[in-house]
Amino acid sequence: MFVRPIFPLALVAALVSCAPPIQRPDPLPEPQRITPQEWAATCTEWDEWDKPAPPYLIHGSTYYVGTCGISAILIAGDRGNLLIDSGTRAGAAIVLENIGKLGFRPNEIASLLHSHEHFDHVGGHALVKEASGAHVVASRRAAEALRTGEADPQDPQLGMHEAMEPVGVDVIVDDGETVRTETAMLMAIATPGHTPGALSWQWKSCERGGECLSIVYADSLSPVSRVDYRFSDHPEYIAEYRAGLQRLREVKCDILLTPHPSASNMVERAASGSLEGGMNCIQYADAVEKRLDARLAKEAESE
Repeated sequence: MFVRPIFPLALVAALVSCAPPIQRPDPLPEPQRITPQEWAATCTEWDEWDKPAPPYLIHGSTYYVGTCGISAILIAGDRGNLLIDSGTRAGAAIVLENIGKLGFRPNEIASLLHSHEHFDHVGGHALVKEASGAHVVASRRAAEALRTGEADPQDPQLGMHEAMEPVGVDVIVDDGETVRTETAMLMAIATPGHTPGALSWQWKSCERGGECLSIVYADSLSPVSRVDYRFSDHPEYIAEYRAGLQRLREVKCDILLTPHPSASNMVERAASGSLEGGMNCIQYADAVEKRLDARLAKEAESE
C-alpha cells in the first residue's frame, strides 16, 4: 500500500518561515523614447569621449547607447541582447545607464563585441562583463590585447594609449563568421589597419512593419600611428589593410555607423531624423584608402 508522508502543519509553517525571501530585481524606469534629433542636439560633431548622451532608436531593434564621442550599439532580442563596444571604463557606466533607460537590464546582454582594441572603445569591457555576465567575443588578433590590457606589439599606435583593465575572452570569431540571437545575425568583417585585430559588423535590421535594412558598423580604419612608425615598412600589413577596405565595399550598407560618430557624419544625419542615407560603406572605404595612400606618399618623400 502506498502511504503519502504527511508533515505536521507546524513543521510546514516553520519551513515556510525559514525560506529566503524571493529576490525581485528593482523595477526599471519607464523606457525613454529619444529621437535621433534630440541626441544630435546634445552632441557636437567632434565631441568628448565620456560626455553623456541620451540613447535612441536607430532602426528596428538597433539602438545607439554610447556617449557623444564614442559609439556603442545595442541590438535587442527577446532572449538576449548584443552590445558592440563599451567605450572607456567611465563611458561604460554611461552605456549601462543608457541601456537601462531603454528598458533593458545589464544581465540581458548575451554577448559583448568590439570594433578595435583600443581603450576608448573596449576599455569598459571588464565593467560591462562584470555587470552583465556577457560572453566577450573577439577577433584572434584582438583577443590577446583584451586579455592582457596591453596593445598588440604590431599596433601602429603602440605606446600612444593607456593600458586597459584586462577582460576574459570567451569566443573567437574570424572573418565571415557570425554571432546570433533569435532576432539578429551579425557577421564579422576583418578590417585590420587602425589596429591589427579590428572588426566591422554587418546585420539585417527589420521594422515591425516589414521594412528591412542592412546596417554596417565599420571600424575607424584611419591610418594613424606613433611618430616612428612607417606603414611602408610593413607591406603585408598594408595588403591586409586594403583587403579589409575591399570587404567593406562589398557588403550591403543602407545605414553606416562608426565607432567615432564624427567619422561618418552621424550627428548631421541624426539631426535629419534618420541615419539612413548619407555616407555609405563604399564612400567610407574610399575616403580611408585615400588617406592611406597620402600617408604612404608622405613616407616615400621622407626616404
